[in-house]
Amino acid sequence: MKHLAAYLLLGLGGNTSPSADDIKGVLGSVGIDADEERLDKLIEELKGKDLQELIAEGSNKLASVPSGGGAGGGGGGAAAPAAAGGADADADDKPAAKEEEKEESDEDMGFGLFD
Repeated sequence: MKHLAAYLLLGLGGNTSPSADDIKGVLGSVGIDADEERLDKLIEELKGKDLQELIAEGSNKLASVPSGGGAGGGGGGAAAPAAAGGADADADDKPAAKEEEKEESDEDMGFGLFD
């Protein structure tokens, strides 16, 4: 994705046919090393193609993809009645809250946007 993003940025800047060196320059300006194999494949796949046409074609394909939506599914319903042992129910809820906090602490999940 980082290679494609750099390619598109160069295209927006007026470079209608960015080279591998152009893309390396964009990525290098933000401290990212280009993957030669992926970069060569991208250049090969996009060689001689118009970016605006590719974007329009992709938009048409995305328009035909179902995107959920559907019916509302009704109301949330009433709250469940309290259990006979109210203290036991509270004890069960506390560990779940701790697990939730643990999941939220993984801010970057081990990778960055341009890694």
